[in-house]
Amino acid sequence: MFLLFSMISSMLFAKIQVTKLVCEYHENPIGIDVKKPRFSWQILSDGQNVMQTAYEIKVTDQSPKGKLVWSSGKVESDQSVNVEYGGPVLKSMQRLYWQVRVWDNSKNVSAWSAPASWEMGILEPGTWKASWISMDSANDTADVRPCQYFRKDFSTAKKIKSARIYVTCKGLYQLFLNGQKVGPDLFTPGWTSYNKRIQYQTYDVTSLLQGKNSLGAILGDGWYRGRIGWSSKHGYYGNKLALLAQLQISYTDGTSETVCSDNSWKVSTGPILGSSIYDGETYDARLEMPGWNKTGFDDSQWEQASVSSQSEDILIAPQGDPVRANREIKPIKLLTTPNGETVFDMGQNMVGWVRLKVQGKKGDKVILKFAEVLDKEGNFYTANLRKAKATDTYILKGNGEEVFEPHFTFHGFRFVKLEGFPGTPALDNITGIVIYSDMLQTGTFACSDTLVNQLQHNIQWGQRGNFLDVPTDCPQRDERLGWTGDAQVFSMTAAFNFDVAAFYTKWTKDITADQLSDGKVPHVIPDVLKGGGGSTAWADVALIVPWTVYRIYGDKRILEQQYSSMKGWVEYMRNRAGDDNLWTGDKHFGDWLAFATTHSDYPGATTEKDLIATAYYCYSTGLLARIAGIIGNKTDEAEYTALAKAIKKAFNAEFVTPNGRLVSHTQTAYALALSFDLLPENLRVNAADYLAEDVKKFGHLTTGFVGTPLLCSTLSSIGRDDLAFMLLMRKEYPSWLYPVTQGATTIWERWDGQKPDGTFQDVGMNSFNHYAYGAIGEWLYNHVAGINADPENPGYKHIILSPHVGGGLTNADAKFMSMYGRIKSAWKIDGQDFVYEVSIPANTTASVTLPAAQVNQVITSDDVKLKLVQNQKNVTVQLGSGNYSFRYPASGLK
Repeated sequence: MFLLFSMISSMLFAKIQVTKLVCEYHENPIGIDVKKPRFSWQILSDGQNVMQTAYEIKVTDQSPKGKLVWSSGKVESDQSVNVEYGGPVLKSMQRLYWQVRVWDNSKNVSAWSAPASWEMGILEPGTWKASWISMDSANDTADVRPCQYFRKDFSTAKKIKSARIYVTCKGLYQLFLNGQKVGPDLFTPGWTSYNKRIQYQTYDVTSLLQGKNSLGAILGDGWYRGRIGWSSKHGYYGNKLALLAQLQISYTDGTSETVCSDNSWKVSTGPILGSSIYDGETYDARLEMPGWNKTGFDDSQWEQASVSSQSEDILIAPQGDPVRANREIKPIKLLTTPNGETVFDMGQNMVGWVRLKVQGKKGDKVILKFAEVLDKEGNFYTANLRKAKATDTYILKGNGEEVFEPHFTFHGFRFVKLEGFPGTPALDNITGIVIYSDMLQTGTFACSDTLVNQLQHNIQWGQRGNFLDVPTDCPQRDERLGWTGDAQVFSMTAAFNFDVAAFYTKWTKDITADQLSDGKVPHVIPDVLKGGGGSTAWADVALIVPWTVYRIYGDKRILEQQYSSMKGWVEYMRNRAGDDNLWTGDKHFGDWLAFATTHSDYPGATTEKDLIATAYYCYSTGLLARIAGIIGNKTDEAEYTALAKAIKKAFNAEFVTPNGRLVSHTQTAYALALSFDLLPENLRVNAADYLAEDVKKFGHLTTGFVGTPLLCSTLSSIGRDDLAFMLLMRKEYPSWLYPVTQGATTIWERWDGQKPDGTFQDVGMNSFNHYAYGAIGEWLYNHVAGINADPENPGYKHIILSPHVGGGLTNADAKFMSMYGRIKSAWKIDGQDFVYEVSIPANTTASVTLPAAQVNQVITSDDVKLKLVQNQKNVTVQLGSGNYSFRYPASGLK
């Protein structure tokens, strides 16, 4: 009776609060162009089993107490993620406020949430009044080109209510108002398929305006016209930099004013002699122009900006996360190498640059060079950067202490070589500035093994370094491109580590933009390799990344928006495969960088590319059928379901023996066949045995980019956790922990990028910050810790918690901030007992599996009696929101 009363009272008297309001995955965004934005919120409660049963949203204009624009009314629904705005058509530059309140399953009603806001950008091209402006006298074809400086003085005579500036460029820009940098964003306007999509940014500059004002902008080459790709040529998108800026001022008297980029602006060059993403920046402080971005500056020697015509139709508001400087790192050591080089060790392979503090004579030249590793003798090593110079040069003006940070370049490095430094350098002369897309970290994983914890550290730092507006393969050499295969295999791990919903929403639209008319998807997005594409497992990113966003964030809209792209890719594969449903004969990357040996009896784990191609053809076709069903396209659902069955039949006839052996007898082949459900049920056991025997025979993985992300999860799915954990815990090459034993702080491109004797792999392709193999992180989260989203209830509306013990680990603890709130799954061996703690956010439910448990031995710490169910060797329990703890004897665990 007491237990029943406790349960009832905890529900009836629970307090609920609405918090974490976001619009289109951002808090209080300004300058968006989504015409029907979506709202999400979280519910906090001190009770258990709390579910939302209804919500009400109200939207007001101008202020939280302004005119009511739209009210949803009380909607009977448990939806609290991606609820679509249903009010009147939104207008350019309109600012709105929204609040939400909810009802729960105990008839409690929350207070209205604190108000949140969003603001529309420029929705109609005709709203743009500004003109594109350029510098006519610039030598736009030189190999090294100075950055360009633009400025405009203007006055405001009335009291200002609000001011917004809308700005973009061809190239990269930094914008200033009255000497202050406008916003913390870096590498704006970001990298998109510039010929089809150029982002503009919106900034609130109300507080920066004065009576007399000056706008200033610096433009650099960036991806637009800098050296990008492998051709060593500039100007992939164009050779002329251009600025577009529109300042919209609203006065308290109800009037407004617009200040635009036009031919009244002035333009010149300055101290940035060149700034290249690959090669670095050269800055001559002797050429600085004090006050150039403030009023009163004499610009009489500057030339008049020229106006060029360009359609504004391709201008879009950003949907991704801006690049920002998110951390600072101090060097841990100052070295003198055997070659006599002065080298700082940052202690972490990072992406960004260093802030230099220096004092010397006018004309002194300090050179900073960047490297990921030292060679076996301990000397500075840059051969793996290929043609990227990765060098910053600062020429002193000779006026006390000087501080330098580059403007439009970034480096991937752990070590910094200092040349020409006046005096004796010290550790505090440089500071590492870590930059990446400003994604919220959502996941943590830790366990009892310090090497595995370092592996997790390396995975997350690899993602930080390579999620720089686009998901690049590597951040250091003359590449740094949005390779689709890397992004595809890592997408689930990425979504555990960080909130990548907005990041992927932006990038997938460039997949559509650069996809060819026949459906072929380029190898890199944005496509700067001019036509290469159509490789299986790489191009399948068109389906798999949107599917990841749907699974993790419950985002149905991305499936709808990307559907034509998905279908185009599947139809391309269908066309290449032909009537026999076998995709054979085309060029592919295959199981990129799979294990290889020099032994004559085993040349390497080569998986036939035709097998991989047909496997992905089947998988993506089946996935497309499922997506078609979700978005309500029943015709396509039926068609692609039937096609997937036909491809599966063809796959078995061509690549599988009657005994379940694959023609490519490799770990990758079996992982694909089993995880993609390509085999008939009667052959799965035999194929599973072949996979297990191969892993046992070698005692290590033999997989490359395609097979590695699937290997441990496939072994676990066939009941061979022993082998999966063996692979995880292995410290010798090839393994995940081998680089950790060698001091790695990020994920390597190759299993043996640096060999035990200190020598290196092929300099042509040997990145030490390459996140693809970090896809093992998904298995750490969803299998070892046991956090899974129910595939039938996406976005963690229903959570599946199922931890697994193995590998000698005595504990594992994962936390994940879902759209609904924090999920926790933490287990440990405590003496003779297994202890499992879980947290389930409000408005969700969970199915929990207690491994190797007996119902009568499970002790819970909760006041409410739980319905435990014996399920063979495990115990299962259905839970509502709240915090729970379970303890039982660990004797049944392996």
